[in-house]
Amino acid sequence: METLDMIQERKNRKTAIINNRTRTEKVKAQAKYTESNQQVKKIIRADKQKYVEELARTVAKAARGNLKQLRYNEEISTRLVSDKESETITEIQEQRKRWVEHFEKLLNRRAHLNPSNIKVAQTDLPIYITSPTIE
Repeated sequence: METLDMIQERKNRKTAIINNRTRTEKVKAQAKYTESNQQVKKIIRADKQKYVEELARTVAKAARGNLKQLRYNEEISTRLVSDKESETITEIQEQRKRWVEHFEKLLNRRAHLNPSNIKVAQTDLPIYITSPTIE
């Protein structure tokens, strides 16, 4: 039987103890209730053990790299995007257009008129083949 069905059966047997009028009927109902209570406790312990083992497997899997599974349903927050006048853009399409505009401006600018004076490095660097010494 399923755990919830067993718990319901235990409840029914408990009410049977309360509803019985004679002492012998109550003793019989109490024996049935005790048996069903032991079975329910045993099944609950087994279910709890299964749950803990499944949780341990999930944690082990997450430790191997699948951390998103442990986060459950946390929503990934989007960063606020501002237009040129520093007003927040809420529409996703408008945000995308603003990103395109930003990167076009950033990546398509003219070269500097005064390039920096970077000296050319030596092409043949000195390489010492001898064994190292302590000096």
